[in-house]
Amino acid sequence: MNYRIVCNILGKVLLAEALLLLLPMGTALLYHESALPFLYTILPLLALGGGLNAVKTRTPDFFAREGFVTVGLSWILMSAFGALPYVFSGDIPHYIDALFETISGFTTTGASILDNVELLTRSCMFWRLFTHWVGGMGVLVFIAAILPISGDHYIHIMRAEVPGPEVSKLVPRARKTARILYMIYFLLTAIETVFLLCGGMSFYEALLHSFATAGTGGFSTRAASIGAYNSTYIEVVVATFMLLFGCNFNLYYLILMGQGLAVFKSEELRVYLGVIAVSVLSIAANIASRVGGFGQGLRYAYFQVTTIISTTGFATADFDQWPELSRWILVLLMFVGGCAGSTGGGIKVSRIIILFKSYLHELKQLILPTRVKRIWFEGKAISDQTVHSVLVFFQVYLTATLLSVLLLTLDGRDIVTNLTASIACISNVGPGLGAVGPSANYAFFSDLSKLLLSFEMLLGRLEIFPVLFLFAPSVWKRKR
Repeated sequence: MNYRIVCNILGKVLLAEALLLLLPMGTALLYHESALPFLYTILPLLALGGGLNAVKTRTPDFFAREGFVTVGLSWILMSAFGALPYVFSGDIPHYIDALFETISGFTTTGASILDNVELLTRSCMFWRLFTHWVGGMGVLVFIAAILPISGDHYIHIMRAEVPGPEVSKLVPRARKTARILYMIYFLLTAIETVFLLCGGMSFYEALLHSFATAGTGGFSTRAASIGAYNSTYIEVVVATFMLLFGCNFNLYYLILMGQGLAVFKSEELRVYLGVIAVSVLSIAANIASRVGGFGQGLRYAYFQVTTIISTTGFATADFDQWPELSRWILVLLMFVGGCAGSTGGGIKVSRIIILFKSYLHELKQLILPTRVKRIWFEGKAISDQTVHSVLVFFQVYLTATLLSVLLLTLDGRDIVTNLTASIACISNVGPGLGAVGPSANYAFFSDLSKLLLSFEMLLGRLEIFPVLFLFAPSVWKRKR
């Protein structure tokens, strides 16, 4: 383990967080609120970050092990410090609650312990939704994009932080890839803000909801979420951008490079859009009699399907009151999630495709054992190692979910609440069913359960292994 380079990058991360906190601090000054909660957080960040950043690296070695450890520790440290403004301001005085809210923000989960978000100060509200935007693309990707980091080993950081079974560079240099990703991310956020302004939102609310949509997070400035606006226009805009942010960002790069036709050849995109279409039509037909007809059913179904499959978590209706078929379609979509290389959570559409193809491959092998064929995805033969990695990821994902459900039963809640809370947190969705439905929150859980669910959020956002790596003793051995 190259401890020095890990400490150096952690220092840069903490300094970057101090820089990011200047935005909510400026919001506090703009709305004549106290800026001290942010100042009290920035000062220790500068002290610790500056000290770690001053650590001199002896060798430039930075490989997968260092990448996983750096990403895992960065997210834990950022969340630990990011919770302090809530505590110092008194908006969320209990630190465990503040930590839960912060991890939910950075991991773009959108699960909340707040009964009425509208009581928050404007500055803490800004920080709360801004954490979605920061965490959506990945803070280490952001660092790689703006800071003069030497070498090209930082593809290991991107592979540990960017969602999906595989991460490739769009261009030869990882730093330039990070800049391209953030340029696309920023551009889509700005476009959505303009569309929401046209729908009657104030600039403050349009910007913050764009932050939450871009990160596929789901926090809102309103207690009733997007449903508070009662606007079909706003719902369609937000739903469409949730769909867009759930797509692989590599496709947008192809469009920028004038290769738009190649986008339609994407197998993952076709399946993603197909699952959305089938789910919307099925739910619309299922709830039509309850919401005033098939047209209204399409309106509600389109929004809720896109918000769940993109793992955003906004709400326009209490889908926990819908028929069983609709409720459990949405639960299954929580598992599926967005596309690889998107800001969405979940298992990812690409992994689901590979899983099903591997199952079919095994069946064919049993029927025709002499015919050995490779599994193909996106026009390429998938290596056995990739298939194995997907299967292992799926198994660990399910195991972590079920273990969490078992531990949550200590709080005495029903199985539907515990199961969907666990799925919603590890898939970074936010709302579930039962006591954690879209009209409820997670405040009733004990502190230990909140920490467990926070751990699940980190597992889901970092796709399990960067977090589990931190608990492996062999990882921490020095390189001889």
